[in-house]
Amino acid sequence: MRTIAFVAPWFGENIPGGAEAELRGLTSHLHAAGVPLEILTTCVKDFASDWSRNFHRPGTYVTSDGITVRRFRADKRNRAAFDNMNRKLMHGAPLSSSEEEVFLSESVRSRALNDYISQHTGDHSLFVYIPYMFGTTYDGIRICPEKSVLIPCLHDEPYARLRAFRDLFPRTAGMVFNAAPEAELAEELYGLSASGTKTVVTGIGMDTDITADPEDFRRKFGITEPFILYAGRKDGGKNVGTLVRYFREYLLRHDTPLRLVLIGGGDIDLPPELVSSGRITDLGFVDKQDKFNALAAAELLCQPSLNESFSLVIMESWLCGRPVLVHAECPVTKGFVTECSGGLYFGDYFEFEGCVDYILRERDTAAAMGENGRNYVTGHFDWSAMVNKYTEFFRKLT
Repeated sequence: MRTIAFVAPWFGENIPGGAEAELRGLTSHLHAAGVPLEILTTCVKDFASDWSRNFHRPGTYVTSDGITVRRFRADKRNRAAFDNMNRKLMHGAPLSSSEEEVFLSESVRSRALNDYISQHTGDHSLFVYIPYMFGTTYDGIRICPEKSVLIPCLHDEPYARLRAFRDLFPRTAGMVFNAAPEAELAEELYGLSASGTKTVVTGIGMDTDITADPEDFRRKFGITEPFILYAGRKDGGKNVGTLVRYFREYLLRHDTPLRLVLIGGGDIDLPPELVSSGRITDLGFVDKQDKFNALAAAELLCQPSLNESFSLVIMESWLCGRPVLVHAECPVTKGFVTECSGGLYFGDYFEFEGCVDYILRERDTAAAMGENGRNYVTGHFDWSAMVNKYTEFFRKLT
């Protein structure tokens, strides 16, 4: 097998994001298994930075894992034009074909990267793009669709319904999905079975030998009361505001020492009186071990997001032995919970209240949910199994 090129808008060993972490883990383990690969990316730092700013120097370097990374200069872009189109999409307004072109042309793009792909098509057996909505993915697939594999990290959102994507994605050689509901959504949107695009549901690989010390978390952060944990980006897209509102209502209705602890980046408005009283604590970024310790110390992890193609933190919570509470309107996370009996799901406040009460009251059952989840993760998402799934799929395509 010739070299497989993985293409992403940005790449780094410590940058946040689910797709970013998936790419790091996947390429590291495939490389360790002997799969020839390299990473093609821009010089942009990460999602939260200016997509026109070339933070890194262009050129080739090798990661600590021994993987070749080629960086290319990002193009200057009209951010205001992009933001205008993005705002329309976020508010559910359809875009015309010309407006879609503005949205895509003012995304993160690199003519230098496109030129490299065009000139080196024959040097690579496949080009694997992750995630779906950025200019690096759109441009690259158009150059060589017959060698293109897409790991879309797809959500049910307005971006996924762009006509440009509906036209382009069925032309790819293959698509890889993190969960069955994601594959079903892609089939509904793009008609992949009719186009002949090969597909596979793999999930995301996990390092399953996590160790956690709940008492160390309690000592370090001075949190001795029982608490619900949210771990991840704090913004409207993750529906964290709903969790905060529901928790506030829960406190009004219950005489309880229960707290809500948030970890991760981003900003969200929190009730000042609950912050000052210590009922809600935002720890911001913590290191990986502190996160694992927090997961093990929590009564439950609440993942309220409505749009996920996977959820690493749910899997980590199960590996730390704790149940999870997810939103009923997220097919992926609800599917994981129901498939392994690893937690509960809610659709409104009163269901949230009932789920929290049940987990706090039925402690043996809550522990069993966590154990069910642990068995599910180790059985489905261990890296050795993941590497086998990917290498088998790549062989089918080549």
